[in-house]
Amino acid sequence: MTESLPPCPACSSTYAYQVDALLNCPECGHEWSPGAPADDAREFRDSVGNILLDGDTVTVIKDLKLKGSSSVIKVGTKVRGIRLVDGDHDIDCKVPGFGQIGLKSQFVKKVSE
Repeated sequence: MTESLPPCPACSSTYAYQVDALLNCPECGHEWSPGAPADDAREFRDSVGNILLDGDTVTVIKDLKLKGSSSVIKVGTKVRGIRLVDGDHDIDCKVPGFGQIGLKSQFVKKVSE
């Protein structure tokens, strides 16, 4: 008897599989409980797995080239008061010396204050 598993709530992949009490998605790595209600709020994590929240301070972990410019955001640049949004670049922020920019959470690390 084949059991039908629900699609991944994060990416809608149909390749979900079960490990113990959790369901896992091999495409995006999302884990969820099969009986849990779908969570509308997406969880944002930095490069080392810390949960990010609106208003956090982060540092850039690698040099980031800006498209259409010869400018580079240097490693170690501290960005205060981030705002989390849905999309490819999931952090809206003001980078000192550059202005309003969208960053990817995979290229930042949360600063513990």
